[in-house]
Amino acid sequence: MKLNVLLINPWIYDFAAYNMWSRPLGLLKVAEHLSQFDVEVKLIDCTDSFTIKKYGSGKFKAEIIEKPELLKDIPLFYKRYGISIDEFVNRIKLSTPFDIVVITSIMGYWYPGIQKAIEIIRDIAGDVPIILGGIYATIYHEHAVNNSNADFIYKGHMNESFNFALYTFGFKLKKKREQIPYYKLGLYREYPFAPLLTATGCPFRCSYCASNLLYGKYQRHSVESVLKDITELYSIGVRDFAFYDDALLFDADNHIKPILKEIIKSGLDIRLHTPNGLHARFLDEELAALMKRAGFKTIRLSLETINADRQDKTGGKVSNEDLKKAVKFLKQQGFTKQDIGVYLMYGLPGQELEEVRAGAELLKTLDVKINLTEFSPIKGTEAFEELVNRGIINNDIDPLLTNNTVFSYLYSNYDMDELRNIKLDVKQYNSA
Repeated sequence: MKLNVLLINPWIYDFAAYNMWSRPLGLLKVAEHLSQFDVEVKLIDCTDSFTIKKYGSGKFKAEIIEKPELLKDIPLFYKRYGISIDEFVNRIKLSTPFDIVVITSIMGYWYPGIQKAIEIIRDIAGDVPIILGGIYATIYHEHAVNNSNADFIYKGHMNESFNFALYTFGFKLKKKREQIPYYKLGLYREYPFAPLLTATGCPFRCSYCASNLLYGKYQRHSVESVLKDITELYSIGVRDFAFYDDALLFDADNHIKPILKEIIKSGLDIRLHTPNGLHARFLDEELAALMKRAGFKTIRLSLETINADRQDKTGGKVSNEDLKKAVKFLKQQGFTKQDIGVYLMYGLPGQELEEVRAGAELLKTLDVKINLTEFSPIKGTEAFEELVNRGIINNDIDPLLTNNTVFSYLYSNYDMDELRNIKLDVKQYNSA
């Protein structure tokens, strides 16, 4: 008898959110995995509701909602980003009957969206088994066990052990066919863009990053498999592709350069984007030229801080000189301020606002966009442990309080007027 599985990507509950070519790739990998078996898969992506703007990215539809008690003092509107509750209820009802529900999770502090989704599913489908996986389920496993109301909390990267999770509910899977790519399963009505992963994991261990906690060993996909995905997605109308790798440029001669050369050889008229920050250290003249010819339109480089000691302490992946060289190579190929953005972080443990301001001034001299980003502590990382050891946070801090907007407001001890002035200055510079 065919197994009916309902996949759900829940809402974002936050103070701010914007769709930068994101799709729930982990959940879509579950769909691909299940495609081998006698399984019918349906998907409800609560975040698939946005106004498409430049290059396929877009602004999520949102509804202002009541803030959780822990966030009452934050002077911003709290919102549910994505489809309406009514639409979700209707789509759940239209998806019945289903034998099991698989829900993904991303940011730990978005867990209220998971709770709401499960609450509604329980109201409609009763005690149907619910598996929760993803980043929150892995990083904040104990919190998810105690607070999500899911029946099974799947920890770690999706692999063959997922079958065991299904087996615990009495579902045995027998392979019937080869795995089918998610974009051939009819899960979305349209594909205005597509995220790409050319590798999983990261060879680096930055103090604030959880990549090694989620994926373990760094593993690259073959050039052929990456090109196959791009070509097939192109055939169904996709023109905007976003690389979501944690280390896209690592060992460039043997990975991203061959990929870009094949894209150029194919003649595909596509636009490429890197919402995740690139390692400037690995960006040389040849790579910059390949990026231009292959169709890069949105380039984000990681700097985080201009403080050399803090650069070493957080992972040593970039120096100010590395960044300057990378920007020079990109500018030589015709990339402009509108194409190149650099992530500059604030709120890192021990970081003063003067350091942030000095970083912004350096980036102005390079004539690149400044992407200010708030530090958010992730359980299990070095930076999180440092904050615990210094008595700034507790090890069992509620994930809501690790929200990047909330954390800098409550724990950074910054002068909020000064921080607002820096943000305003950056905004005016970026728009000039």
